[in-house]
Amino acid sequence: MGPVMESLGNRKGEMINMGPNGPGQLRLEFKVPARGLIGFRSQLLTETRGHAVMNHTFLGYEPFKGEIKRRYQGVLIAFESGEATQYGLNSVQDRGTLFVVPGTKVYEGMVVGEHVREQDIEVNVCKKKQLTNHRASTAEATVKLEEPRVMSLEESLEYLSDDELLEVTPKSLRIRKKLLDKNERSRAKKIANMS
Repeated sequence: MGPVMESLGNRKGEMINMGPNGPGQLRLEFKVPARGLIGFRSQLLTETRGHAVMNHTFLGYEPFKGEIKRRYQGVLIAFESGEATQYGLNSVQDRGTLFVVPGTKVYEGMVVGEHVREQDIEVNVCKKKQLTNHRASTAEATVKLEEPRVMSLEESLEYLSDDELLEVTPKSLRIRKKLLDKNERSRAKKIANMS
């Protein structure tokens, strides 16, 4: 009950009613802005380990309740175009959760993962291993990549920040920065901080 109430509170929800709903069950009623429910179903099922049931109906229009913070982590941004390599992804995976697999075509400004910290960082997922004639005995050890996070359309829309866009194609969903060039993004950030 605690995590559900906290996440709905972050989404500007107000509790209307709480009471028993049978043996071992609890019924919670909230009044939540419709934009606050985007992506909430998957979060609810995760927090309750799949035991929750959610139902919602439109109640009416009300005054604006303020901004709803979408996420608290930054993103990993590809800083060059090319094909993601296993070596490049392995060198980046300790910085956060990846969204791409080896062989994925990426471009400058494309979001390739979620950073563990709050700020966005540029990463090189196209980096190739330098080939030499000298081999160490442990150099050929297999590289194990963690499973990438695959998001649905609804989860992708909820994940977007103000400076990001979602590209929807028949084969994939890709999150990217509005400004693909790193220099343009830093210039726009400085202008935003000045005003």
